Amino acid sequence: MISTSKPKSNSQPWCIIRQLPDMQRMVIARFHRRHDADAYRQILQRLLPTAIHVIVFDSNVLEISGEVKQPVIR
Repeated sequence: MISTSKPKSNSQPWCIIRQLPDMQRMVIARFHRRHDADAYRQILQRLLPTAIHVIVFDSNVLEISGEVKQPVIR
């Protein structure tokens, strides 16, 4: 299984999220590329057809790593 711990840098911004009842969510896996996340989501859909899985881009990972700078408001 793919580790769901926090990445050390902006190495895995694409996430597969399982939607749970009461607006809760759980990160299932993280990936480098969107294509890899799509392929894994298709496998999950075949294994768990009643579960809802969504792919999201985790922009917070970029901000934490310092690679994206906040815009200057004047």
